[in-house]
Amino acid sequence: MKFNVLGPLEVTSEGTDRTPTPPKVRRVLALLLLRANQVVSVDALIEELWGEHPPMSAVTTAQTYIYQLRRSFNRHQVAPQRPEWLVTTAPGYLMYVDPEQIDAHSFQTMSWQGRQLLDNGRTAEAAAVLRRALDLWRGPALANVLTGRLLESHAVHLEEERLRTLELRILADAELGRHHELIGELRSLVAAHPLNEWFHGQLIAALSRCGRRSEALQAYQNLRVLLHDQLGLDPQPELQRLQREVLTYDSPEAPGFGLGMRPTLAAAS
Repeated sequence: MKFNVLGPLEVTSEGTDRTPTPPKVRRVLALLLLRANQVVSVDALIEELWGEHPPMSAVTTAQTYIYQLRRSFNRHQVAPQRPEWLVTTAPGYLMYVDPEQIDAHSFQTMSWQGRQLLDNGRTAEAAAVLRRALDLWRGPALANVLTGRLLESHAVHLEEERLRTLELRILADAELGRHHELIGELRSLVAAHPLNEWFHGQLIAALSRCGRRSEALQAYQNLRVLLHDQLGLDPQPELQRLQREVLTYDSPEAPGFGLGMRPTLAAAS
């Protein structure tokens, strides 16, 4: 059985979709999965489902959703491979799942592995591992789940991890000289994340390395105007240095463009 949260919530068993249909049962399952092998308190479930204004019947209703989840999985014989996979234990419930069955865990593991490979100079291997990690994403995390505060916090954290992993993969591709291939992707990323100076820096570097210095300088100017108009700020010193290098250096293959702006990524737990 496989549990997928990097995109729409999805439960599959032998190629068959077994995702629960009731919206609040999905929310319960999502929270249990994102805290797999940890006790999720009844209070946490209630907060996720109803926020600060739960109904008088909140505890009983939450118990009903747990019952529906158990019944759904047991009916299709898709419960995790252990006799008691969803147990009641104070102060709530604990869902036993092999972490390898959850796509978010696989993603975090590969992200960490890719960073280690990159740090050790194994750049081609790093790029391949990081690309596989990103391929696990099918859309925004929990896209088909109406999230409360707790699930939204998890979704935001996962999206931040996705962006950090994407930055590492772009960095690996840049170090491998794949500048032409990166330009289109970086233009899209700059449009989607206009205040992300790291993406702008990589676009400027890629354009310059491909001999497109005028476009690189225009990309810098676009960023400078954007930051000034929206935030009253100048580009960070690393980007100002990059602009000077584009202006003064003759070779588009000059080493170092953008490579000092390496993102950080916490090790997978």
